[in-house]
Amino acid sequence: MPDDERRRLDRIRRIALRADTHPATLHATAWLRTRLPGDSRFGDVLSTAGHDGPQVIGRRVSELQPDRASAAHELGLGLLQLWQGLSEASGRGRGDEQLTLVFADLVGFSSWALRAGDEAAVELLRLVGAATDDAFRGAHGVVVKRLGDGVMATFPDCEHALDAVFELRDRLAEVEVSGYRPRMRYGIHCGRPRKLGGDYFGVDVNTSARIMAAADPDQVLVSGRACAELDGGRFKVGREKRLKAAGAPDDLRVAAVERV
Repeated sequence: MPDDERRRLDRIRRIALRADTHPATLHATAWLRTRLPGDSRFGDVLSTAGHDGPQVIGRRVSELQPDRASAAHELGLGLLQLWQGLSEASGRGRGDEQLTLVFADLVGFSSWALRAGDEAAVELLRLVGAATDDAFRGAHGVVVKRLGDGVMATFPDCEHALDAVFELRDRLAEVEVSGYRPRMRYGIHCGRPRKLGGDYFGVDVNTSARIMAAADPDQVLVSGRACAELDGGRFKVGREKRLKAAGAPDDLRVAAVERV
């Protein structure tokens, strides 16, 4: 490359670098991100967790974080933020819509796994995972994450959640590995959790987990708020009681629910 051409390119790079790091440019980029749909802090480890397009690409972009403030880097994240926001608005994300949350986990799994060994434990988790996916998908549910021997899922309403849980309970009754018959406990609650990346956060998520922790084996505990959505002709709602648990609202009431 001729010297004059090299000098011209170097001058362009220096100008671009100054513009990319200029305080006014950085301020304008930050302001723009606060006006775009989606999470204006998109790019951290929470907001990019998950398997959707914006999260996957967002992780890659964040890994390329330069060692200096960069308007171009922030603008790239802003475009992904916009993609994420439009995805939520079109229904692929939940945004601020009300959801029904389900937490479930296996009862007595850890102590059994210590005796049965890793091979048997993995085989059981595979069978339970397959049964969970089939039952939840059939009721329009989405598995948000697996929690070792447990699972968190979302549903459009409480009746779909209950249909999924009872279907899963029936399927698990036919499973046995090394003498262990899996039994789960279930907690159901509805609310407006905050979606961040591929996960949900907030009081409603914590409340759902606390409800599950209070359930007996094979029992389905449902918050009073979620019970209010139910068709009395399909489900039998037990007597409500106050649930006292750390991290749960003081006025939380729950009831055991069964099929009619």
